[in-house]
Amino acid sequence: MAEIIFWLTLGIIFYTYFGYPLFILFLSLFINHKIKKGAIEPTVTILITAYNEEKNIAGKLQNTLSLDYPKGQLEIIVASDASEDHTDEIVKEFAGQGVTLHRVEGRVGKTETQNQTVKIAKGDIIIFSDATTKYKKDAIRKIVRNYNDPSIGAVSGRYEYVNPTGAPVGLGTILFWKYENSVKSRQTQIKTVTGCCGCIYSVRRSLYEPLRRDIISDLVEPLKILEKGYRIAFEPEAIAYEETTETSGEEFGMRVRVISRGMYGLWHMRTLFNPFKYGFVMFQLFSHKVLRWMIPFLLPILLISNLFLMGYPFYALTFVAQVLFYIGAIGGYLLDKMGKKAKLLALPLYYCVVNAASVAAFFRTIFGKKAVVWETVRK
Repeated sequence: MAEIIFWLTLGIIFYTYFGYPLFILFLSLFINHKIKKGAIEPTVTILITAYNEEKNIAGKLQNTLSLDYPKGQLEIIVASDASEDHTDEIVKEFAGQGVTLHRVEGRVGKTETQNQTVKIAKGDIIIFSDATTKYKKDAIRKIVRNYNDPSIGAVSGRYEYVNPTGAPVGLGTILFWKYENSVKSRQTQIKTVTGCCGCIYSVRRSLYEPLRRDIISDLVEPLKILEKGYRIAFEPEAIAYEETTETSGEEFGMRVRVISRGMYGLWHMRTLFNPFKYGFVMFQLFSHKVLRWMIPFLLPILLISNLFLMGYPFYALTFVAQVLFYIGAIGGYLLDKMGKKAKLLALPLYYCVVNAASVAAFFRTIFGKKAVVWETVRK
């Protein structure tokens, strides 16, 4: 029985991280739903959501103003979620360059701040961004060319994480997003992605649907658009540069908030798990979201079932490999707390931090603790 449990658990874990991406890669060799891209220039609103970003907002606006897109077709709005520092004053200094400040009172959270700001936006395409993200010069053009295809309802850009301090958890983040971007490219080729990158994603304003403030917008808004019958595209050449978090504690806190909102968001959109109506979408959500969140509950089962098989050389090796992996994660964490960098321990550290965050997020979701507002992490 222990052997059956071991291999069943290992099989699920392997499928989640390797089997599903390989299957998507295999499908993409035979299926290619091309997007009819075109050199179009629709009106665009860049909506930058900010809370207490006085250290970042000026650089973000300078970057946005330097993007390659006709100024007459571009609207820039900073949506301030009742910022308490000098964010709003700094934004007002850019008013002469066409930047609009829209302050939302009451500290209502990112989603509700976006809801209220979309109401005043004039662009046919809305690009959502954060104050800490810098865009490559041609990012807008790369995004909007996908909207030449009328079947496209939303477009996500690509994260390129940078790790200036060399923090181990940052190296793990970079590896994870390289993996994630590869999967998204294949999903788009087959049919559609099911979520967007929160710092660089866009929607047709006509399709935007206001969401409850406790819903994560970059997951649920695209799913709402999928529900309407449109595709979501991943544009790998629309690049957003973002700095990684510097400590495992920062990464853990951010991941708990994001994952718990993601879990609640999928429950909110549970109608998409109807295999007869949304077969491929359901398959993607289950394989790439739900199973990934289940992994931390399977890992102890894998270790314990392996313990009962220690009498066999192969299973002794797999047990030792698991123990060493976790020791590496603990060592990476302790060194991280001491402010020291250990690149060799980056992967086990990041893996365990993310899975620990999934456990914490699961119990937050079960007990109804919803993350509505957010704090500035990257200073």
